Amino acid sequence: MRIRNAGLEDAETVARFNVLLAKESEGEELEYRTVLKGVRTLLLDERKGFYLVALEKGEIVGQVMVTYEWSDWRNRNIWWIQSVYVTKPWRRRGVFRDLFEELWVRAAKEGVGLLRLYVHGANRRALEVYRRLGMEKTPYSVHQMGL
Repeated sequence: MRIRNAGLEDAETVARFNVLLAKESEGEELEYRTVLKGVRTLLLDERKGFYLVALEKGEIVGQVMVTYEWSDWRNRNIWWIQSVYVTKPWRRRGVFRDLFEELWVRAAKEGVGLLRLYVHGANRRALEVYRRLGMEKTPYSVHQMGL
């Protein structure tokens, strides 16, 4: 398994995976063209974050996106893990574990304070994966308001 940063040449695959992710994990139908624009925007602006992709025999089989949050309490960045997707044939084969370990190593080198993610409460399989990796449930809840 090879892990690398995603580039613009990967945008269509990443966007397709994001559409599948939303449908599978939350029953949400996303508009592919909008998602593709969003993926390209992030890939063109490293201040927003980055994607890692996992490849097997040259094919992308998994991905994860990281975005940044500044923590004044810690005087360090928090990396938010988002857009986690592994193709069905590669699930339960360590793809996300490999992506997560690469993120952890990079975060440690860069002095990141925390790795965080949010997960839909009904996604029990993902919750178990994150728990096995050592992630802990926080006392926080997420609130939002569309604009």
